[in-house]
Amino acid sequence: MSIRVLIADDHTVVRDGLNLMLTHLDGFEVVGEAADGDEAVKQAVRLRPDVVLMDVQMPGLDGVEATRQITELAPKVAVLMLSMYGDDATTIGSMRAGARGYLLKGAGRDEVAAALRAVVSGQAILGQGVADALLARIGSVTAVADYPFPELSDREREVLALLAAGHRTNEIATTLFVSPKTVSNQLTSVYAKLGVADRTEAILLAHEHGISRR
Repeated sequence: MSIRVLIADDHTVVRDGLNLMLTHLDGFEVVGEAADGDEAVKQAVRLRPDVVLMDVQMPGLDGVEATRQITELAPKVAVLMLSMYGDDATTIGSMRAGARGYLLKGAGRDEVAAALRAVVSGQAILGQGVADALLARIGSVTAVADYPFPELSDREREVLALLAAGHRTNEIATTLFVSPKTVSNQLTSVYAKLGVADRTEAILLAHEHGISRR
């Protein structure tokens, strides 16, 4: 079955371009368009699409508030933000409002299609550039040169820090905007690189080296 998409953007040329792009991709059906946030909410509630492709800045009700209302009124409808703005405040605000993904408008056709499929399936998606900026906002545990486990990747250090602070797998996934399965895979890699058997040993080792996320 095709993924039913509602396009919300205040620029006609953008809506037309997205509509044309999705029409030429297998597995997608554009079921409606909205030129502002209020109309996006109304259309989402009335049409119940699988996903709303949502611009952030629109007249009247902006995309973030529209996402919050859609999440409350039609919780089964996924929202994927597509914006020119990738600043931390907008990204975090969108995800807190209920968006399942965030892409910049420079994203290519394949990236947009993959992100739509992902958020409909329940995954959280951050596009190129957005993820790096957000991780910088979260902050790394310490400088690479001073880090006690240089064999870990930047993301694995984040995961270990959150683990050491007592967060469970689902909580880590929510914080980093990834799926619990992704976190589980990263934890398995961390255990192997650190030479520990399980979560408890990893936490103890992290604490011994002064890693405890505030």
